Amino acid sequence: MKKYSFLLLTIVFPLFILGQQHITDTITRTATIKANVTNNSVLLTPETPALTQIAGAPKAFYTHYWEMGDGTYSTDPEARHTYKKKGEYEVKLWATNNYDTGKPPTTRPKKINITSITDDYQDEASMEDDFTLKRNREPVPEEEIVTILSYKNIKNYTTNGKIYLFYNEHKYKADNFELTETRLHHNEKNISTDAFAYTKNVENNNTYLASSNSEITNFRNVEQDSTLKTNLPLTLSEAKSIYKNWRVLEFDNMQPEEERNIFFSLKTTPEMVKDTSAIISVRGIYIPDANYDNHKVKDMEMEIVTSHDPNKMSSNATFMNYRLVRFKTLKYKIKFQNNGEGPANTIRLETDIPDMLDKTTLKVLDMYPKCEICPKREVLYSCLDTAFTKTQAIFTFKNIYLPGSEQKNVKEYDSTKGFVQYSIKFAKDFHKTKTKSKTAIIFDKNDPIITNYSTTRFLPGISIGAKMGYNSFTDLRNSESYFIGATLSPYKSYRLYWQVELMNNFHNYDSNIEVTEEFVDGPQGFRFFQSTTTETSNKNIDWDVPVLLRYNLNNYIGLGAGVQNTISVSEKSTQNTLIEQFDGDTSEGDPFNTFTETSSTNESFTNLRTGLLFEATAGFARIGPSVGARYILNFEDDFNYWQFYAIWKF
Repeated sequence: MKKYSFLLLTIVFPLFILGQQHITDTITRTATIKANVTNNSVLLTPETPALTQIAGAPKAFYTHYWEMGDGTYSTDPEARHTYKKKGEYEVKLWATNNYDTGKPPTTRPKKINITSITDDYQDEASMEDDFTLKRNREPVPEEEIVTILSYKNIKNYTTNGKIYLFYNEHKYKADNFELTETRLHHNEKNISTDAFAYTKNVENNNTYLASSNSEITNFRNVEQDSTLKTNLPLTLSEAKSIYKNWRVLEFDNMQPEEERNIFFSLKTTPEMVKDTSAIISVRGIYIPDANYDNHKVKDMEMEIVTSHDPNKMSSNATFMNYRLVRFKTLKYKIKFQNNGEGPANTIRLETDIPDMLDKTTLKVLDMYPKCEICPKREVLYSCLDTAFTKTQAIFTFKNIYLPGSEQKNVKEYDSTKGFVQYSIKFAKDFHKTKTKSKTAIIFDKNDPIITNYSTTRFLPGISIGAKMGYNSFTDLRNSESYFIGATLSPYKSYRLYWQVELMNNFHNYDSNIEVTEEFVDGPQGFRFFQSTTTETSNKNIDWDVPVLLRYNLNNYIGLGAGVQNTISVSEKSTQNTLIEQFDGDTSEGDPFNTFTETSSTNESFTNLRTGLLFEATAGFARIGPSVGARYILNFEDDFNYWQFYAIWKF
């Protein structure tokens, strides 16, 4: 009996424990950290869940980002680190799944307890520039990213200064990020975001060099906006005009050549721009010495993605104001990664160029692997060649060596990734239409890898038009009607669009004459014939509110149809009555008695009527002057009419 009880207990107890863990553990996909601690050195190894391959994509893999808990970080798959001081440190891991259909795994922090110092700690200078912004991966809606702000004291004395981080651009209606945590390791202090103090002093004894941004996502150096500036109030004012939110930090006692890191956890919101080719940015400002206004500015651009795919096409032309794009230069970036088992010597990028863009203005801004632009003749050295077809630009890296991520002895993924960044301008004549571009990436003679679509959209914009003209009521007597008004429509729409109008009409007309003839009994049995003529004149001020759907056949001819509501805001009627009395049985001859009567009525906001309208315009259909004719079919007798007008849209 005891034997069976023991067997039953051994079966039920583990199931009970597993059931308890399933209930209490809310994280369904996790990566764990294994730590091998030897004195003050640690080897960190990730244990990650199996990847689910995206169909048709290169082989799925993980990239890693570690925070060591002492202000340092690593991007190695297995991270080695030596701590400088005793204490307890919290190690964090962000594992990013590339070419995988699931979400990145969540990792619980791991405590590392350092009780003895036996290995020498070596401060290694890692920054080529004194100020950089990096990130651990591209932003995906409802995922967390980490922005690493690194700064260095390149002066020969101890400094105190400030750091600014700006995020959430005004041009996007919804916030893209929520700043959930700031991890500080060098006694930096948060200060009020309104505490913008300026010294008005400029130090001219120091020389600042242009810098690069090391994107952890790309594991390589990428050019980034980095400039020395001296007008701090202007810089902060410009940043506040671009970004909604910011964080301000003060630091002190920074020794010469000392390097520090600040880690910002940014939770991407569900409302983040859904366009997977959109580029968003954050901005950092570094004031190395609080006694002076000298400062550096860096913008870090990021592509919004729906999955972590190293092969991607993105653009800064996601949403544009059509009024202002005539002289705008668009920027595109094509990113790629060699996931093969061997190096690639030739990489061909076949990129769609929309008709609205002028291929002759295309200019290569940057590329990786770094190489020269190919001359017209054949050469043996590494170069980038650019050729064009009717619909594409073809970028070809020739005679290069780009290692594969599956290649032996390749541990750093920075050497397996590349990109081409180019600018291009609009053609002379282009329409307000959405465009889609993609790139086919071909490594040597392998099958092409197709990127996402990079889209170009125009904001609707507002076009206000001035309109005036004449109304022709053929069924009304002595009708005289003219109007002036305004129109509201999207700016320079290409084909189909809605238009709303408000017109103020001044309308004078006479009603039909009414004649009544009858015998009237007079005094003393005298009987005579009486004719009564009634005539009414009307003076109306009407408001017309047409709502119509318009379609431009081309740049010069447009058609429209819709509904119109009309109300008389002021209606004055004057009735004149002529009474004539005759001897006999008819109105022949001269009347023996004549007299007149006059009466007036005034009413407001009466005579609401609805009708259908149909129109055609000729001229500049999308913007500028044109003339048109419109027929309004009212649901009341005598009020069908033609409208002839001129309009100018701005």
